[in-house]
Amino acid sequence: MEGEVHPYQALDSSAMPVRDAKRRGHGWLAGQADIGWSNSIGWYEGFSVLAAIEPSGVITGFCFGSASTADQPLAETFFALRANPNPRLKGAGPAFSGTYVADKGFEGEQNHRRWLECYGAEVIHPPKRNSKKRSWSKRLRRWIASIRQIVETVYEKLFNAFGLWRERPHEIGGLRARLASRVALHNFCIWLNERFGRPRLAFADLLGW
Repeated sequence: MEGEVHPYQALDSSAMPVRDAKRRGHGWLAGQADIGWSNSIGWYEGFSVLAAIEPSGVITGFCFGSASTADQPLAETFFALRANPNPRLKGAGPAFSGTYVADKGFEGEQNHRRWLECYGAEVIHPPKRNSKKRSWSKRLRRWIASIRQIVETVYEKLFNAFGLWRERPHEIGGLRARLASRVALHNFCIWLNERFGRPRLAFADLLGW
């Protein structure tokens, strides 16, 4: 997937449920999966997935943690893996020297300073609307929102088009394999569309073959 070099990558997390949060008992992944909140599906039991995505829609890296894991520690692990690669955890992808465009879930001046100093990862996100330290114009906020729209598109492909939300793995290894295969399929579809001169994210007819 090597090609045009982009100055930024969108960074965001999303819910990956593995079990109905209202079910009784501990389930197959007890001690690894737990309860978390998602703005799109509410309370769920499972994991939180973090992905870095190019403007083209290509997923350059990913990782995941339990559903209750906040965005900041998930990003910390992700940046650390990119700066110090582990052959057992190649999914995080290569180090990136550009800027990560995130949302307010990745806030914290100390976090940003440490990520930049320790891992070379520069993160920007819009400030909270009631922030007194700085404010962004409506035009700038809309521009950042347009940049981050690719995140929603990509997660929709992974979870709905490729059925990741319907998976119910019994082992953590199976979960890793399912997630990695969906990411690989997503990037392959983009590569195939580019080969045929089609829109990169036009997956519907590809999946209908």
